[in-house]
Amino acid sequence: MADKTASLEKDHRHGHRERLRARFLKGGADAMQDYELLELLLCTAIPRRDVKPLAKEMIAKFGGYAEVLTASPDRLRAVKGLGEGAVAMIKSIEASAIHLAREKVMNQPVLSSWQALIDYLRTVQAWAERESFRILFMDRKNRLIADEVQGEGSIDHTPVYVREVVKRALELSASAIILVHNHPSGDPRPSRGDIEMTKEVADACKKLEIRLHDHIIVGKHGHASFKSLGLLK
Repeated sequence: MADKTASLEKDHRHGHRERLRARFLKGGADAMQDYELLELLLCTAIPRRDVKPLAKEMIAKFGGYAEVLTASPDRLRAVKGLGEGAVAMIKSIEASAIHLAREKVMNQPVLSSWQALIDYLRTVQAWAERESFRILFMDRKNRLIADEVQGEGSIDHTPVYVREVVKRALELSASAIILVHNHPSGDPRPSRGDIEMTKEVADACKKLEIRLHDHIIVGKHGHASFKSLGLLK
């Protein structure tokens, strides 16, 4: 009797996973709820268990699908029932998303690929748990030639050294740069400190004929452009 019950449970689980895959392949992500997307991912990493309860638990714990993908390995390991294989699977999906978004902007004219750039920056930084400072370096045709994280800080501050920003631009023979950082709070509105730092970088760049195109702040709730806000001329 026990063997028959186990067999029925296995058949039900298999049927459910097949239906889930079929719905995804037919309708894509729009046809799925967050927990179902995560469940589909976990099915591969945990093949012999019903992972729907685990997927729902993780969405509730982290706050959403994107938050699960961008959670640190240590936070993921703290979830009961999530092994190293599942953690590696989740982080590989995040890495793939970042790689795809980066490929759409590297060696491209940044100013004419603006939405692709914003999508990439939000993918790579908006859900990070700590603040980090990134610089995008461009050539004379405004093609992106380098994308570097210059510093990482706390949940609400990253030190920025103007001399190092300019020095690196000169090393790369960059003609223009874009500053980028994230607000882990989710609110992308610039602080007074952000505005003052940007002015210092702009003044230093101007002396060396390096164009500061923009300073972009990304967060879970959107992005802010200093250029669009009239904070950078």
